[in-house]
Amino acid sequence: MVKNKHPDPIGSDLPELDHQERATYQWQIWVPDFGEVGQQRLKNASVLVTRCGGLGSVVAYELAAAGVGKLVLAHAGRIKYSDLNRQLLMTHAGLGKSRVESARRRLLEFNPRLQIEAIAENVTERNAEALVSKVDVVIDCAPLFEERLLLNREVVAQQKPMVDCAMYELEAHLTTILPGVSPCLNCLYPEPPKPWRREFPVFGAVSGMVGCLGAMEAIKIIAQFGETLAGKLFTCNLRDMTFRTLSIQRNPHCSLCASSHP
Repeated sequence: MVKNKHPDPIGSDLPELDHQERATYQWQIWVPDFGEVGQQRLKNASVLVTRCGGLGSVVAYELAAAGVGKLVLAHAGRIKYSDLNRQLLMTHAGLGKSRVESARRRLLEFNPRLQIEAIAENVTERNAEALVSKVDVVIDCAPLFEERLLLNREVVAQQKPMVDCAMYELEAHLTTILPGVSPCLNCLYPEPPKPWRREFPVFGAVSGMVGCLGAMEAIKIIAQFGETLAGKLFTCNLRDMTFRTLSIQRNPHCSLCASSHP
């Protein structure tokens, strides 16, 4: 079972795997403590990914590859040339077209079993509650702290786990939020750091690495195995290949999660 355990987001009424699914996911079913039950849990799970850019494209792709049953993708805007160094679900043929529809099409080509709800919006005060309510697990890939903190507020209110992924240039941060168990983002960032811009230096290889780590965190939460980053902050700098995992604590006076219990 997963350490730092949160109340099970999936439940026990699990769907059976068919012959094609067993064949497709055979090699990961061999992973100790995961097995066929873990695969059934993935099939039964729904995950929100915001946004589907350099980070979110890879998160969504790896979750589709792993056999997650449903993805809710939230990403506004149309594909630009500057997206194409890292947003792996976008194509030259799609320039000028919807980012989220490109992501939806590419993912279904890869995994036609996947259910996808594509929403051509970024996270806002208006839609954050509804987006989180649609899923079991949230993966936050938004570049703006305002979006990240809105998602944090809603996962605490709705008692749902969230993986928070962030990167800048060659640096990356990753943590898992289990409301009532771990610190929330508001514990770490009571106010959005300023100044902060949506556009910043980025290599696709960096965002791709963080996306893979974020997807694996969600897989562990859903399948209830391994140890998550709840109560920890993973940081790395690929410029000099330094990696650290820091212990972090809940703020007992946090305005959002101080009274939250699992």
